[in-house]
Amino acid sequence: MSKRILFMGTPDYATTIFKELINSKYEVIGLFTQPDKPVGRKQVLTPPHIKQYCLDENLNLPIFQPIKLRGNEEAKKQIEDLKPDFIIVAAYGQILPKEILDIAPCINLHASLLPKYRGASPIQESLLNDDYFTGVTSMLMEEGLDSGDILGLQYLKITSTMEVSEAFEKLSIIAATLTITTLDNFENIKPIKQNEAEVSFCKKIKKEDGLVNFLDAKKLYLKYKAYSYWPGIFLESELKLKDIELVEENSINKEGEILEISKDFIVIGCKKGSLKIKTLQAPSKKAISSVDFIRGQRLEVGNILL
Repeated sequence: MSKRILFMGTPDYATTIFKELINSKYEVIGLFTQPDKPVGRKQVLTPPHIKQYCLDENLNLPIFQPIKLRGNEEAKKQIEDLKPDFIIVAAYGQILPKEILDIAPCINLHASLLPKYRGASPIQESLLNDDYFTGVTSMLMEEGLDSGDILGLQYLKITSTMEVSEAFEKLSIIAATLTITTLDNFENIKPIKQNEAEVSFCKKIKKEDGLVNFLDAKKLYLKYKAYSYWPGIFLESELKLKDIELVEENSINKEGEILEISKDFIVIGCKKGSLKIKTLQAPSKKAISSVDFIRGQRLEVGNILL
């Protein structure tokens, strides 16, 4: 008889894992995801990525969207009634309370090499810190934040130009495979305790984290790689910088000095290093070619981009 899986997840990272489970020998018996949220200027009520996938595919599956799990007797009963053999959790967005952790083994697919980067933004944190490797950990959940015993690890090499969207996509595929491997071998896996001496944490990203200046080209580029999907990076003037490449990281320049205007990009000097920028977006305007923006502002080589 196939094992019964309850899945908990919200964004597209979770959807990739969920798809793998749907197409596996395991029986997916229900989905817990975050409530629908108003999105955009018109505040259109929008379902999470994973719920939209279920609707698009006409999956006949109960979907639950409780505002919170802690102290929620109804949610606890709903889970108990489903009689799961395992609860698989991936970027769900809520911490599971003990009364739910006790129902069945809960396995979390966390997008870092634990105990590194426990918390909400491990993929962005690995890019910010210019790590050579990141990966996914399958972990037996307990009450602490991402502190449970390790069941499996899989690595991903971070290339010098890898942005957050590419990292998310690659890690979600790794996580999907690791989920099945972990379930297939669960009875024979000896869980490994995390090394508490190596623990680090990462925070929930806020809009203001995207603020940058032209002090250090490498640091700005790392922020761009980490935040290019959201919240993007922008100057004090709220000018957004897009399609960026690191030229070099050693030259000494005036902050924000235009060093070169080419056919389809500009080169901007930082106090240390320089960057190639292809696209700029002024507040409340559409993104345009950086060269067109510079011309519109009547800026030349030697001027400062603010």
